[in-house]
Amino acid sequence: MSIKYLHTMVRVKDLEASMAFYELLGLKETRRHESEAGRFTLVFMAPPGQEDCPVELTYNWDGDAGLPDDSRHFGHLAYAVDNIYETCQHLMDNGITINRPPRDGRMAFVRSPDNVSVELLHADGSLEPAEPWTSMENIGHW
Repeated sequence: MSIKYLHTMVRVKDLEASMAFYELLGLKETRRHESEAGRFTLVFMAPPGQEDCPVELTYNWDGDAGLPDDSRHFGHLAYAVDNIYETCQHLMDNGITINRPPRDGRMAFVRSPDNVSVELLHADGSLEPAEPWTSMENIGHW
């Protein structure tokens, strides 16, 4: 038996806002499918050079009435970053709340515009704990 990872799908309420969030993380659109009959758009985004590991953003043109507001039920997306402090600062500078700051120099959590939890891990172990991160409290849920 063999198995191959294809993608992680998340529903989005505002396609442009969600794409902008994932672009801040460094992901790029790799492909798109629009279905007039199904009234939906699928946008696949992945880190450069890792096009085989995308997140699929599913946008239903007529909304998602009846679906839960909290996308947390699936868990989270996880990405390794070169520098956890620089990445978190970049996100904060662009209006993204750091829900779980990288106090340990290794791990942080943020949420997408659709409430999807995204874990960021320092790619090479951890950095020395440093301010302002060590003093920052958690905000909301992560």
